[in-house]
Amino acid sequence: MSVSVRPVLSKRDKKLFLDVPFALYGKGSNWVAPLYFERFEHLDPKKNPYFEHAEGQLFLAEIDGKPVGRISAQIDRLHLERYRDATGHFGFLEAPDDPEVFAALFGAAGNWLKARGMKTVRGPFNFSINDEMGLLVDGFDRPPNMMMGHALPYYATRVEAAGFTKAKDVIAYYYDDKNPLPKLLSVAYERAMKSSHISVRPIDKKNLARDLEIILSIHSDAWSDNWGFIPFTPKELKALGDNLKFLVTGEFIAIASYKGEPAAFSVTLPNLNEWIAGLDGKLLPFGWAKLAWNLFGRAPNSVRMPLMGVRRKFHGTMAGSSLALAVIETVRRYHISRGTGSSELSWILEDNQPMRHMLEEMGAIPYKTYRIYEKAI
Repeated sequence: MSVSVRPVLSKRDKKLFLDVPFALYGKGSNWVAPLYFERFEHLDPKKNPYFEHAEGQLFLAEIDGKPVGRISAQIDRLHLERYRDATGHFGFLEAPDDPEVFAALFGAAGNWLKARGMKTVRGPFNFSINDEMGLLVDGFDRPPNMMMGHALPYYATRVEAAGFTKAKDVIAYYYDDKNPLPKLLSVAYERAMKSSHISVRPIDKKNLARDLEIILSIHSDAWSDNWGFIPFTPKELKALGDNLKFLVTGEFIAIASYKGEPAAFSVTLPNLNEWIAGLDGKLLPFGWAKLAWNLFGRAPNSVRMPLMGVRRKFHGTMAGSSLALAVIETVRRYHISRGTGSSELSWILEDNQPMRHMLEEMGAIPYKTYRIYEKAI
């Protein structure tokens, strides 16, 4: 038995690439198969705006001609311009519990990156830090929320055996929406909402482009000092807006202003993984009906908050704390009113202690840890 790795070159190869996890996780696992049509678009340089500032290559590992593993290697020019660290990325890692397969995949990705001048490889990113990212190292007992990855417990062991070390952990928090907000925070929220300085509104889908620009401005300012931060490009923001128009009502998103200046926001999304679980990535013959019913017929059982931000000038101030609480609690109360039972707030950098402290004070529980690894090449 020998392992070979080859580049993905055709649409058929991409289908094989997307098929790899099915044999690894099997029926009854907590892994949720993504929808094929969405993943094909994500992998397509002509349709994914990430590739306007990046290049990449997908690889398949095979044993006796049968695909058993996969990986991507990619270089983001925006990352290189911002950090000047000669760092490329890997992603989409899936493989059996076999050190030879992991070594072959990392060898192919590393050689591809090294040939293009990279000195460090970091990941997983599928494809960027603004997409699904990090390797699950704790919290295997529950399915992933939307745009969050899953893994098998041995993955971390095999990655570390290949010479990778931890670069950063990010945390996913679970929030049981049936639990009331602690009294002190409830009082603080009501005070913030009565303040003449603070106003909170939902996103206006009739003026979506305008409101997305406001969100982008706050996000780029609020997250600019965060580890690994890369801002959304205008086309990436448009793609986000196109998805939001389809997925959410205006109240899924809150924008807060302080003395008339847009200063904070929060974005929530329905947990699509609950709705597509069991479809095996396919909408035909009847998956489309299930998805349409869930999208338009009822509120989601759970939601995820992937983005939240407060302008930097308010960080460490009472106004900043009030703004953060206002946008988080406003959308939470909206979802509770519709019968949503739980939320995931993710991801949070492990060393973002102010945000972690606030979430834990609210009653949120850290329940999944995702690790980003790196290695010199």
